[in-house]
Amino acid sequence: MGPTLLLGAHESVAGGLEKALMRGAADGCETIQIFTKNASTWKEPALTPEQIKTFRTAHAKGGCIPLMAHTSYLINLATADEAALAKSTDALVNEVLRASALGVAYVVLHPGAHVGAGTAIGISRVAAALDDAHARTPGASARILIENTAGQGTCIGHRFEEIAGIFAETKTHDRLGVCFDTQHAYAAGYDLATDEGYDATFAAFDRQVGLAHLHAFHLNDSKKALGSRVDRHEHVGEGILGLGVFEKLTRDIRFRATPAVIEIEPRGEKESPYRDEVAMLKRLARRP
Repeated sequence: MGPTLLLGAHESVAGGLEKALMRGAADGCETIQIFTKNASTWKEPALTPEQIKTFRTAHAKGGCIPLMAHTSYLINLATADEAALAKSTDALVNEVLRASALGVAYVVLHPGAHVGAGTAIGISRVAAALDDAHARTPGASARILIENTAGQGTCIGHRFEEIAGIFAETKTHDRLGVCFDTQHAYAAGYDLATDEGYDATFAAFDRQVGLAHLHAFHLNDSKKALGSRVDRHEHVGEGILGLGVFEKLTRDIRFRATPAVIEIEPRGEKESPYRDEVAMLKRLARRP
């Protein structure tokens, strides 16, 4: 039936945000993910009108492919620390506003860690913070996507029940979605590597969250074992998951036209670091 997913990669914005679009085109991407700011700092540089115009012009010239932005790794909406929560919510609000200004469709978010307070309390904090962020961005076009996590430490979101809990407690859940990370799911105990496990995983997701809420994928193989709860990505086909799950995903009619990006550090300094991997995924999708 040909490919169903829109395939791409997380591209570098070094030299300017629009450079990511050019790198994506060179890699054969049908979708890309970017950082709109340094993901490891709290600094929030404002976008200039010139930056926005340059990016939107490049995006239009490239065919307006679907875009995702990943939030800062420092954001923790589940924390009990009021100052840290305020800083995290501000950062999320600013990310949604930047993404909307740039024409980026999705903002991918790790919910955070409850740091010993308990999962139920952590879920309630995340839901309240999301409602706050939505209230402060009433006209924003970018949709927040909760990313399923590997489950390291006290991180929330490694079980589908926890993601469902966030949706249930968030008053503005109509503005939410999910980004499904294959490595995180496997590390969390969902056996995507087998046919039975693949079917059971998405049946469970549909039952607990709903496939209608799944708006994007991170296509990552795993360095770590099933149920390890360790977040360690590997290049597609080179980890424990293997190529089978990615072939099934690219051809799964339920996910037609869903953006799906490779999310791993490139090898070396190649000019087009993800070209071969994206091309391989496209071949898997077209395999008879």
